[in-house]
Amino acid sequence: MIPKEILKKVREIEFYTNRLVSDSLAGEYHSVFKGRGMEFSEVREYQPGDDIRLIDWNVTARMGHPYVKLHVEERELTVIFLVDASASGSFGTVDQMKGELAVELCAVLAFSAIRNNDKVGLITFTDDVEKYIPAKKGRNHVLRVIRELLYFKPQRAGTNIQSALDYLNKVITRKAVIFLVSDFMDDSYEQALRVTSRKHDVIPISITDPREEELPSVGLLDLEDAESGERLLVDSFDPKVRDAYKAIARREAAKRDRLFRSMKLDRIELRTDRPYMQTLIAFFRRRAKRY
Repeated sequence: MIPKEILKKVREIEFYTNRLVSDSLAGEYHSVFKGRGMEFSEVREYQPGDDIRLIDWNVTARMGHPYVKLHVEERELTVIFLVDASASGSFGTVDQMKGELAVELCAVLAFSAIRNNDKVGLITFTDDVEKYIPAKKGRNHVLRVIRELLYFKPQRAGTNIQSALDYLNKVITRKAVIFLVSDFMDDSYEQALRVTSRKHDVIPISITDPREEELPSVGLLDLEDAESGERLLVDSFDPKVRDAYKAIARREAAKRDRLFRSMKLDRIELRTDRPYMQTLIAFFRRRAKRY
């Protein structure tokens, strides 16, 4: 039996995110994700104005006069959340931890998906795949996904995006929309991402905290890598230390941005100290203009 406090938290997230979806996002989502394409429906006799490229020559030869193929939009999509559950997700210095923002974001997108009659699935990973929930439709299934994101306890601390992408490509055989949610503190995933992006519609969503980009001037700081456990004592009063820290963060962000651009991937950049809904809506509107 699921503990009452877990059910209460899941319902709180459902109530909050459903309101956001109703007010802002459902239409934006629908305008962008329109299905896998067109599938064959039937043939009928050619009519003036029909596109001659749609003529079915086999049927035409058999019947003695032109017939064209009719297609309908294949509406249903499979949406997979590929979520980084490594230890660095437990970091947050302002409004919420990165992992908490990831849960809320996935909930908003998942409820948007089921309103669109799409299927939703989940893969959580650290330096190995930790959990796989196959894609299904419906509210109860989305609530299960949220519950897993909220209360799943990973067995490992590190990050291996390549391993997660390799696993995804094995279990998801038809084209899907992949929301890759991570802080991308990993350098070894470029080739796997290129392979995946040729097969699926991959949307990287990076989540960072402001203190990962800039140190406050507060004196001695004991910095610890949440994934490796390495520690470093730095003097944040020293402007050279702060400038070097900021430069490294900017360099990593620019490297990631160049990588995504080189693959022509749509991407979403979020921070724990900034509202995310307007960023999401702006992303969907930009994408809708191109498709």
